[in-house]
Amino acid sequence: MNDTKPLSVVIALAAVLVVFLLVAWIGPTINSNLQLDETALLRFVFVAIGLLAVFVVYWLTRENTAWVIGTREVVYMSIGAALYAVFSYLFNGTVFVVPSVSQVALRPAIAIPMFFGYVFGPVVGFFSGAVGNMFGDALTGFGLSPQWSVGNGLIGMISGMAALYVDKKKSMNAVLSISAVLAAIATLMWIMNPTLANMMFFDVDAGIFGDAAISLFAGLSAVVGFVLVVLIRLVFRENIDLATAVTWAMLGNFIGIGFAAISDIWINGFSPTVAIVGEFLPAAGPNMIFAAILVPILIGAYNAVQRQTGR
Repeated sequence: MNDTKPLSVVIALAAVLVVFLLVAWIGPTINSNLQLDETALLRFVFVAIGLLAVFVVYWLTRENTAWVIGTREVVYMSIGAALYAVFSYLFNGTVFVVPSVSQVALRPAIAIPMFFGYVFGPVVGFFSGAVGNMFGDALTGFGLSPQWSVGNGLIGMISGMAALYVDKKKSMNAVLSISAVLAAIATLMWIMNPTLANMMFFDVDAGIFGDAAISLFAGLSAVVGFVLVVLIRLVFRENIDLATAVTWAMLGNFIGIGFAAISDIWINGFSPTVAIVGEFLPAAGPNMIFAAILVPILIGAYNAVQRQTGR
């Protein structure tokens, strides 16, 4: 049996929770917009649910060395979280104002936890996505959503779960099938409810959230992202490493953003349709497009460096 030491995983997850609590406590003293409302307890209930889900997945697959946490992994956790926080701030804040495409938020930084998860393991991916997003929200100053940060962590973790499977081609087939079903369900819900507001849309000038109907691009973005991933697998069919990374990143994106959006059914009182059409699609769809474009670039660059350094 491989020594994955449950205590190290528990400590990593506890560290995520501690960071969340500190940011939620200290943040409002710096920026009043970071003050959590009366739903704060419920938000942290979903944080706990997410952390518990990560531990359950770990426990069921604990013999795999992908879960091992050493000094190397701790360093990459810190680097990944810092990079994700900074780039989230740059692209989501007011430093680089990126025009949205049909009311869809552009978040190219999402490729960071996907990359760190796939290359350095699920725990590194989870920490990078969760802690990085929490700090990124704090830096941006629009408000804190701890359960959405956990969702970003799940994106990184699931991206790293590719390492749990020896047969990468077989695992990709299963992941593609699951992702196709999820993309189809979400898109069908939009087709049946095309006039719902895009809850991820933010009008900077007016300071209004969710004040525009979901657009055609947003409604079809999950399908567009899925098709791009399939094309990447076909074009790079000889490069299993790259194709696997993008495919698992897609599943991580769908599940992570799905977790966050569904939590708002209880936290914000949304109906399931509003949560999926108004939040999931405008967030998950564009994420997939960036994953399909940027993850291969990051993986290719990393592999090139590895070859040059002889590692």
